Amino acid sequence: MGEKVAADKTEAELWRLYRSTHNPEIRDRLVRQYAPLVKYVAGKVAVGMPANVEFDDLVGYGVFGLFDAIEKFDPDKHVKFKTYAVTRIRGAIFDELRSIDWVPRSVRQKAREVEDAMHKLEVSLGRPASDEELAAELSMSRRDFEKLMQKIAGTSILSLNDVWYQGEDTDKVSIADSIESPKSLNPDTIIEKDEIRRVIVQAIGELPEKEKKVLVLYYYEDLTLKEIGQVLEVTESRVSQLHTKAIMRLRTKLTNVKKGIM
Repeated sequence: MGEKVAADKTEAELWRLYRSTHNPEIRDRLVRQYAPLVKYVAGKVAVGMPANVEFDDLVGYGVFGLFDAIEKFDPDKHVKFKTYAVTRIRGAIFDELRSIDWVPRSVRQKAREVEDAMHKLEVSLGRPASDEELAAELSMSRRDFEKLMQKIAGTSILSLNDVWYQGEDTDKVSIADSIESPKSLNPDTIIEKDEIRRVIVQAIGELPEKEKKVLVLYYYEDLTLKEIGQVLEVTESRVSQLHTKAIMRLRTKLTNVKKGIM
């Protein structure tokens, strides 16, 4: 009976009914309806990950995020469930990746070295460092630098979802959230939270143009790396490098700010 009643409802009515009854039949229908979202998010996360990270495992981690999203979604807040769920699914995947510590220590060390070099050069130059300048600072050839950026690409995706506000669950802010919702940033809400959002948005605005475009096209316009490559007329490999550098630049800009605000 519950399933038949649910089938007659509009989606908005279905959500309101589930919020008031937590009917498992309605929940199962919502899970089936939005299951493709999990594969979609897992597919985007899988790009740039090393071979030891299985796509099916990412999907499994993401399912927990979908259940979490369904339980906590509030239809009265005028946010589309798809937008809300994508954030929750991706968060669940990255939480699990963190817990299993999938990034090799040597790769993590190399990523830190690049970030340190980037920070040092940007402070001394007063502008974003070029690939040539970074390669020289790291005492390597441009070709070796590009290979290194490919190797550490996966760590940058994880970094993007670092939480920059450790308050209540609903007040967490990540770089990804700020890229995906630039039009929703309201300076008149929670001061501490919005200050972090403001700094993130400002830092994104100060990125080199191609890196900024990659972030916006990937996280806000939802294009794949291959599609972004077609838009920017560069290879998919180059897009991956631009993405990695963009996230590293953001991290170097935000780390000190985070310490000052927290």
